[in-house]
Amino acid sequence: MTASVFAAERLLFKPATANSDAIPIVFAFPSEYTVGITSLGYQVIWAMLAQRSDLAVGRLFTDMTDSLPANPELMGFSVSWELDYINILNLLEQQQVPIRSCDRTHHHPLIFGGGPVLTANPEPFADFFDIVLLGDGEDLIPTFIDTYQSVRTANRQEQLKTLAHIPGIYVPSLYQPIYESPTGPISRVEPVSSVPATVKKQTYRGNVLLASTVVTEKAAWENIFMVEVVRSCPEMCRFCLASYLTLPFRTASLDESLIPAIERGLEVTKRLGLLGASVTQHPGFEELLDYINQPHYDDVRLSIASVRTNTVNENLANTLVKHGTKSITIAVESGSERVRESINKKLDTADIEKAVINAKAGGLSSVKLYGMAGIPGETETDLEATAAMMLQLKKAAKGLRLTLGCSTFVPKAHTPFQWYGVNPKAEKWLKFLQKKLRSQGIDFRPESYNWSVIQTLISRGDRRIGPLLELTRHYGDSLGSYRRAFKELKGKLPPLDFYVHSDWSTDQALPWDHLEGPLPKTTLIKHLQTAETTMKTDRLCPTASR
Repeated sequence: MTASVFAAERLLFKPATANSDAIPIVFAFPSEYTVGITSLGYQVIWAMLAQRSDLAVGRLFTDMTDSLPANPELMGFSVSWELDYINILNLLEQQQVPIRSCDRTHHHPLIFGGGPVLTANPEPFADFFDIVLLGDGEDLIPTFIDTYQSVRTANRQEQLKTLAHIPGIYVPSLYQPIYESPTGPISRVEPVSSVPATVKKQTYRGNVLLASTVVTEKAAWENIFMVEVVRSCPEMCRFCLASYLTLPFRTASLDESLIPAIERGLEVTKRLGLLGASVTQHPGFEELLDYINQPHYDDVRLSIASVRTNTVNENLANTLVKHGTKSITIAVESGSERVRESINKKLDTADIEKAVINAKAGGLSSVKLYGMAGIPGETETDLEATAAMMLQLKKAAKGLRLTLGCSTFVPKAHTPFQWYGVNPKAEKWLKFLQKKLRSQGIDFRPESYNWSVIQTLISRGDRRIGPLLELTRHYGDSLGSYRRAFKELKGKLPPLDFYVHSDWSTDQALPWDHLEGPLPKTTLIKHLQTAETTMKTDRLCPTASR
């Protein structure tokens, strides 16, 4: 079974033949193969490693392995979802590696990790990783491997100290968090050795973005070839990690990146995926559509990531229909003009209505809208506006199937809304929208409120969360399991409400203050003040409502 899965892979790169003294390395994805191999980031980093003759690379998933080397010196994880921590710990144990870095010796591999979850806030996972790579892998991975190669024969502590001086490489064990009290906020994080006081996320600034390195029928999206059209998003919605963490907004060159990549991919498959947080805002997007609409690509199935609402036109809809796609996804967040303005969502309700009309006119059969409940400053009146907007859209584009997927606001590190807690009313508001919309024939799909609570705990957590994560791994994945773990650890960390529901003062130290994102804290506070001025509140910024 395993052999047939890997035999089905069509590689778009040539793996190197490992040297006799190559570094044995395991590169893992903490989920099943079908999920991991669909991750563009995982694909690309694996290919980068596999093309080096100084590395002997094996792959590890929760359900299968590929050519695992004996006695690996390095073991890496690509982490794109907070709740995959359970699988990370399980895989470490499976490979007979202590789950805590402090329990590892020179007999064990150095455990490194990267990806959006760890770049945003690695602190809840700090006990489990020897090394965290903060930022884009294009430059970080080669530098990391080259530096490790230079200290390969040194002792473990010397290796870590050397790596910690490389920009973007964070060694948690060399930094010590200081808390105001065992159950109070964090006071500061101090380096415990001669390492930089802060670690800055690394940003790749080239105009050649990512493209698939492998195509397989075993992927979650069968036989898809993916290309990254843009990175980050210029809109900068105040809650959005995908925008703020990956700034600045970058676009792939049509001639040097996108078209050559697409031509290469369509030699081995007839399915193309265009990825990015705001794909249609690429300045050459219409030209890209014209390229894909050439007659010899008529049999290519096209998929596209979430698009900017006011860029949905008939040409886009026609192109998608022509290439086998029947629906499109747009993020609107709220039906309230006031809420959209406060979060910097530069959309009028008229823009949203025009988008669904254009989608129907272009032949699409359905539109999925993404919304959110519990946005800071939101009221029941704003929820009423969301329900009213959906009914208005149904009338404006009769016959078009409308779906509203709705999540609960989750604060994310390095965004202006990182200081806000989750509104407990959001659970009730999701039920309110469900009752309002389903009775009117609109497909309403709420995400689990309890999962949002758990996600917030991890996204705002500090290192005291680590032991709790170890406990919940054995208790189960329900919110009740987390509450049970908090009771067991009472007196050793703040309560659940502190991490999840409490607003934090902008003067308060944050668990990730020693990790520099794209924008300084002062700029994030200015963006927060602008939002609060729009909301006419001074919930966090005393001068905002004046």
